[in-house]
Amino acid sequence: MSWQAHYITLFPDMFPGPLGASLAGRAQEAGIWQCQTHALRDHGLGKHKNVDDTPSGGGAGMVLRADVAAAAIEKVQAQTHNLPLILPSPRGQVFDQAMAQQLAQGPGAIFFCNRFEGVDERVIEAFDVREVSIGDYILSGGEPAALAISDAIIRLLPGVMGSAQSSEEESFANGLLEYPQYTRPNSWQGAEIPDVLVSGDHQKIAQWRAEKSAEITRKRRPDLWAKYLPTKK
Repeated sequence: MSWQAHYITLFPDMFPGPLGASLAGRAQEAGIWQCQTHALRDHGLGKHKNVDDTPSGGGAGMVLRADVAAAAIEKVQAQTHNLPLILPSPRGQVFDQAMAQQLAQGPGAIFFCNRFEGVDERVIEAFDVREVSIGDYILSGGEPAALAISDAIIRLLPGVMGSAQSSEEESFANGLLEYPQYTRPNSWQGAEIPDVLVSGDHQKIAQWRAEKSAEITRKRRPDLWAKYLPTKK
């Protein structure tokens, strides 16, 4: 069965967006995954289909209404079978490769794309929403985050990438950042490809790559390096 991606959003035209091109686009055409959008505005109230209201207790901005959000979620859930409900949110669990692999092994996901100051907290509690963050910064809405999360998942689906080895050697696959990559020409602007990579000695190449991967991770991502060290004891 195809991996199912459902997006509840005020801006359905944002999907599939970049997911309609390259690897994800070809995978969609091949039926490996499916993209379905659900317009939150369809559940809006009154003549103007309002979806938000002022925050209780005062404050700036607007908040997505609980009744509107719940109606949209319930409609999608009625069409699907036990798909996880994901809310891109800066206060959520940080998205990583392990989470991408976990979600890729399932049947799909429903993404509720936040806007304004967010959605009424009661919706998050009532629907067992999984809040997921893609970093410590604020976006205008959840759509770009949902696209990024989806892309990381889709490329892991069977049949999407040309070589299984590609995903096995990428950054984060083993807890470390990826080693440097080179290709022809061997000499460019006075810089040479490291001799070991053109030596034909696969054992030495593997050792060099492992050492570079560790070195780069230690220098650039000490947080990852600290997590990686206990796994090697």
